[in-house]
Amino acid sequence: NMAAGDAVGRYRGTVGRSKDPSGLLISVIRTLSSSDDVEDRENEKGRLEEAYEKCDRDLDELIVQHYTELTTAIRTYQSITERITNSRNKIKQVKENLLSCKMLLHCKRDELRKLWIEGIEHKHVLNLLDEIENIKQVPQKLEQCMASKRYLNATDMLVSAVDSLEGPLLQVEGLSDLRLELHSKKMNLHLVLIDELHRHLYIKSTNRVGQRGKDRARLGSLVKDSSPVPLMDVTNLSTPRKFLETSQFSTPGSTSMRDSSLLELKEDPDLDPEENSPVFMGILIKGLAKLKKIPETVKAIQDRLEQELKQIVKRSTTQVADNGYQRGENVSQENQPR
Repeated sequence: NMAAGDAVGRYRGTVGRSKDPSGLLISVIRTLSSSDDVEDRENEKGRLEEAYEKCDRDLDELIVQHYTELTTAIRTYQSITERITNSRNKIKQVKENLLSCKMLLHCKRDELRKLWIEGIEHKHVLNLLDEIENIKQVPQKLEQCMASKRYLNATDMLVSAVDSLEGPLLQVEGLSDLRLELHSKKMNLHLVLIDELHRHLYIKSTNRVGQRGKDRARLGSLVKDSSPVPLMDVTNLSTPRKFLETSQFSTPGSTSMRDSSLLELKEDPDLDPEENSPVFMGILIKGLAKLKKIPETVKAIQDRLEQELKQIVKRSTTQVADNGYQRGENVSQENQPR
């Protein structure tokens, strides 16, 4: 049985390797040396040989008895050894590949960083080009907003465009003319807003009073009532001051509430911007604040206050005189309308 012989040889080799041969040899030499004469040594040698033969026979018997388990164990050990060897080879190859990748990445690091920086630069250039394209359309859009009296949108658009032209786009030489044009418009926009504010403060608000007087005169002429027309009640008119103190704010005179309400003012593109005069004036003030022209606005209102009030008196006197003339009354009479 060649397979059995191979198994026995492997097992014997395993047993032999499991023991120290030098220690066994020294033990035999020490046993033989302890004998006094040749006969004792021969007897001792015979006992050793007999014990070795007995041990060999016992080993052969055990091998024969456990042949199947021994064969399975040897094959399993060989399989495990092969797997461990393959795993070591693979790990070694993986380590070599990792070292190679590390070297390649180290070599490409500067190139990758250069490409990353170029990508950021190209993205920034694209954003600047989009911003330039939008700014080139600002004059046309600004003209449309001014024509429709969307002053808050016009102010936001103009301030943002000027900040961009004098900031990130300052070095763009092709925008120098546009920069000068928009800067000039920004410097003069507050004059338009101040004129609109004065028109609503002094003209449009008093036109409502005059219109009520005309309506009452017309009603009096229809009923042919010769009695003098009663005085107009102007206490219930919605003036900007009353609007700010009652309709928009819960606490009259509260600075924080006024500031928050001014910040919340927005233009409704679906409505006439001048339909609500107090809201329109709030939008004008917000636009002036964005332009940082509030001190100039206050100064202009103070300078034109006397002139505008005189114009109100003049217009009111003319309207009252015209109404009295239409009713056929003499203005110089004692019961003239006040």
